[in-house]
Amino acid sequence: MEREPDASTGFDSRALPWAELDRLVQADEVDTVIVAFTDMQGRLAGKRVSSRLFVDEVATHGAECCSYLLAVDVDLNTVPGYAMSSWDTGYGDMVMMPDLTTLRLIPWLPGTALVIADLSWADGSAVAAAPRTILGRQLARLTERGLIADVATELEFIVFDEPYRHAWASGYRGLTPASDYNIDYSIVASSRMEPLLRDIRLGMQGAGLRFEAVKGECNDGQQEIGFRYDEAMVTCDNHAVYKNGAKEIADQHGKSLTFMAKYDEREGNSCHIHLSLRAVDGTGGGSAVFADSTRPHGMSPMFRSFVAGQLATLREFTLCYAPNINSYKRFADGSFAPTALAWGLDNRTCALRVVGHGHSMRVECRVPGGDVNQYLAVAALVAGGLYGIEQGLELAEPCSGNAYEDSSVQRLPTTLADAAAEFEASELAREAFGDDVVEHYLNNARVELAAFNAAVTDWERIRGFERL
Repeated sequence: MEREPDASTGFDSRALPWAELDRLVQADEVDTVIVAFTDMQGRLAGKRVSSRLFVDEVATHGAECCSYLLAVDVDLNTVPGYAMSSWDTGYGDMVMMPDLTTLRLIPWLPGTALVIADLSWADGSAVAAAPRTILGRQLARLTERGLIADVATELEFIVFDEPYRHAWASGYRGLTPASDYNIDYSIVASSRMEPLLRDIRLGMQGAGLRFEAVKGECNDGQQEIGFRYDEAMVTCDNHAVYKNGAKEIADQHGKSLTFMAKYDEREGNSCHIHLSLRAVDGTGGGSAVFADSTRPHGMSPMFRSFVAGQLATLREFTLCYAPNINSYKRFADGSFAPTALAWGLDNRTCALRVVGHGHSMRVECRVPGGDVNQYLAVAALVAGGLYGIEQGLELAEPCSGNAYEDSSVQRLPTTLADAAAEFEASELAREAFGDDVVEHYLNNARVELAAFNAAVTDWERIRGFERL
């Protein structure tokens, strides 16, 4: 369980080296280290520890946190139904074991570094329901085949001129988007947000992320900042840092932003996930395995089976891509969010879009929204693809037209309840993730459904207060 925090731990080249952290701590330039993990809802959770304590003890021994952090609702209320954590089990501790390859400075928080942790029990065994553990097990299956997954996530968000505390106090009503009209690719309208967007980009760059581009999107105040692809776990860790940090930086600017899948009746916030595989070659590089110029559409047989497996499991695994009630409001025909279980070549009406060529050939899953838990989604994409490879699945011809109007293909689940039912009945999910993980996330869906079904909404009051 103990690890020596030295150069032999295999630091990522963009991580904060241990020797540099030690120097900064001794010079009193870093006084705090955030030790954090991603919870079921995709949020960073953990604690701030003294930098000197981190160097002396926490880096090798870990830090404790309550097991209920993986067994609560979005309001952090303890809820029944979880085998790993309950009143009956006494709500004991988990151990946050820092992954020192993720150590980084957080430029927008003075004197602060952050490290992502894996969750284990006191005996050193992994917490099976932890999102990072779930992804790690799927990536290990790829490793057994000599494969590495490269991933990029594209998060959209909407910026508002009011700060978070004002938004909360107003019940999130009457907020002012940071633009007044569709600003897709617009430069002049996006420039109004540039002080905030620039600080987010520079902050992420200082935290080790490789910024590529930023662009306006269709909804009022909507933006997307793109970061360069990396190995799957690195990208998912960076995703967590970015999503958390963007909110913190917006708050410092007196603004707020949301990643929720569907804020209003217009375009939602997506999180398109790009994935490709390469063969391990022992140098940290690797040859592309998805491309074959001699095959139809330049797709290798492995790639065709991989996409076929993802397509075959999309309905059963939708809960991993769309985990909330609101997620399903985004699935609307003609909205650039998918509804059909179809794949296409550079076709944005399909759930799976194949793009690129040669080393860059990849599949883009367009199902997740901005509310996705990235570790679970990538784990599901890998598990689905491996199912296709193992079964030698054949890929149907691509959809070349409007998938929204293709009556020959199945549809995505339209509600959280439908997706949960598919996940519960899925033998593939249980085989890939384990019964304990499936039941854990099914319970999370049931909790969300029960809370929503008990709520009385503004929509109901407007329709029924006087007129019914």
